[in-house]
Amino acid sequence: MTTDAGEDAAQRASGREGLPVLIVTGLKQEARIAAGPGLTVICSSSNPVQLREMMTSFDPAGIRGIVSFGVAGGLNPVLRTGDIVIASAIVTTRYRWVTEAALTENLTARPAKRGRRIVPGVLAGVEQVVTGQPGKAALRATTGADAVDMESHIAARYAEDNSLPFAAVRVISDPAHRSLPEVTMNAIKPNGDVDMWKVMRGIARNPATIPHLISTGRDFSRALRSLKGCAAALG
Repeated sequence: MTTDAGEDAAQRASGREGLPVLIVTGLKQEARIAAGPGLTVICSSSNPVQLREMMTSFDPAGIRGIVSFGVAGGLNPVLRTGDIVIASAIVTTRYRWVTEAALTENLTARPAKRGRRIVPGVLAGVEQVVTGQPGKAALRATTGADAVDMESHIAARYAEDNSLPFAAVRVISDPAHRSLPEVTMNAIKPNGDVDMWKVMRGIARNPATIPHLISTGRDFSRALRSLKGCAAALG
């Protein structure tokens, strides 16, 4: 989305006052945090195919903007767990979308709480979870992105196609140096909840993953606490 296109979208959005903002999330925990008056929240269960199908069910004339909201994986080594990234752009290996400037500036200007940093940054959109440190480093080298998620690029494309203002708020969960445990990769249910039975079975097969899971869980909990502090800005 170019700057001119973003300005045009903002002008059109001014005539949409009273319509809900569409909030795009990947996990049920993110969706619960985002829920509020004037917002329509969808959860993709970290499934890009499912998210694209869900997006097609929305009449763009019935919403006034889109915000991608949730946690993200860190790519920039400077970013820590709990840091809030307000996207200036969304990139893939082939495309780039610029977020709506007024929305982004408003979000970035909000004071951070409990020592969390609010920083502008570029988000990389991917179709599969990037689990390991080498994969994160390679993605940063090819895209220059600061963080990665699986929803923002899809929401940005929809916003561009329908001339809607778009912003993205993402909180770092696993920083650049941390790899995600493989056991967590296939443990997301279709409704966005975590399938704890799958996690427990993975632990039973490989008990050595327990310390890694504990560290990952702490990071995720910290990220969700930081995300809660962003929810008031969504409207």
